[in-house]
Amino acid sequence: MEISYPIDMAGLVTSTRQQSPSNGNQISSSSRSLGGENDDTNCSAKLLDLEALNCPICCVPLTSNIFQCDNGHIACPTCCNKLRNKCPSCALPIGLIRCRAMERVIKAVIVPCPNSMSGCIKKFSYGNELTHENECSFSRCYCPARNCNYTGSYKDLYSHFKTHNSERGYSYKFLFGEFAEVYFVLTEYTSVVMRENEAGLLFVVQCFSEPYGVYVTVSCIAPSADEIGEFSCFISTTAVNYSIPHNIMTFKSPKVMKIRKLSSETPEKDFFLVPSFFFPGRQSLKLRICISKLEQE
Repeated sequence: MEISYPIDMAGLVTSTRQQSPSNGNQISSSSRSLGGENDDTNCSAKLLDLEALNCPICCVPLTSNIFQCDNGHIACPTCCNKLRNKCPSCALPIGLIRCRAMERVIKAVIVPCPNSMSGCIKKFSYGNELTHENECSFSRCYCPARNCNYTGSYKDLYSHFKTHNSERGYSYKFLFGEFAEVYFVLTEYTSVVMRENEAGLLFVVQCFSEPYGVYVTVSCIAPSADEIGEFSCFISTTAVNYSIPHNIMTFKSPKVMKIRKLSSETPEKDFFLVPSFFFPGRQSLKLRICISKLEQE
């Protein structure tokens, strides 16, 4: 027998008893007792409608600082600012009065990490699990190989990627702090993958061809977990036309981005632009890359 606490948008909680488990999209969670502060009892709760805990305007999970108008309509701080503190349901002012009851409900609902099925055992107040997901070492990463749909934790992905070692552009190996040369044939592929020899981490080098030249980025295929560490990157290339003054270009990135999935969109920041006049009429590009591991503070 379970005790179920249906939660409505007004933040009220009423207890009911269920004779059998419910079906459908429901989440069982452990929540703090809704009694006084000195009440140390806990209860097992089943949330019947998870969407009731989202902002009714933007549908983003509610966290702290929930506001209400005089009619009881609620909104998150972001929506209050966008709506200039005017309730979209009744046009009354909203953004000054806190909905303390709903804030207490949100704080009491504990949900597991989205990667709990993969092994993560951490739990969070509702809404905070999404922030953790980007840093969770169990978060799914996508294989950077062309035409491969494999996903898994970064450790499982690194083991899987060995099956692509024989494919062109995926056999580069390097050591932290040492230069490695990578070669692009831009008409055939726009990304290469480098594996660090000792730690086995995967770094992907992408090239984006644009009218002014080629944008180059270096990223680590991994979630933003502390256990992985932080890295810097140095890139250099030499012009094909040696008559160009200062025919060597260099770029240093103080911090390599961590990504879980490759993007085909041209980057807006943290890129190395190799101008077209550096390799006129050619569709190949050679880069010297040095990736270093930063010391943890």
